[in-house]
Amino acid sequence: DTLKDRHIALWGLAFKANTDDVRESPALDVVRFLLDAGADVTAYDPQAMDSARRIFRDGIRYASDCYDALKKADGLVVATEWNEFRRPDFDQMLELMGSPVIFDGRNLFDPERMRERGFKYYGVGRI
Repeated sequence: DTLKDRHIALWGLAFKANTDDVRESPALDVVRFLLDAGADVTAYDPQAMDSARRIFRDGIRYASDCYDALKKADGLVVATEWNEFRRPDFDQMLELMGSPVIFDGRNLFDPERMRERGFKYYGVGRI
C-alpha cells in the first residue's frame, strides 16, 4: 500500500513534551517523509504549532486539538509524549478515524489493549 493521498494525523511536533521547541524534533522528519510520499498531514501539538508553521507554512494542516487531527485519518503517528495524549478517548478516536491505524513513536499505549479496542497498533521496538 502507498501513502499517496492518505490522510495522516500527527500528534506532537516538539522534540519533547512541555516545550514549543521543534529543533531536531523527529516529528519534522516524519512530516517530511509523509509529504514526500504524497500524504496529506494534519498535525496537533499543544505548544509547538507556531514553530511548526514557520517551517511547513501551509504544507500541512494544523488541527485545533488532538481529536480534530483525527477526522477521517487513515492513520495516526504519535511523535511526542504529551500528557494529554496518554489517556485519550479511544471510542472517540475510533469514531473519527477513517482507518484505526496507530504508529506510536513513544510507546504510550499497551499494544494488546489497543488491538482489543479495534486498532491496528505499531509501537517502536514492539511486535
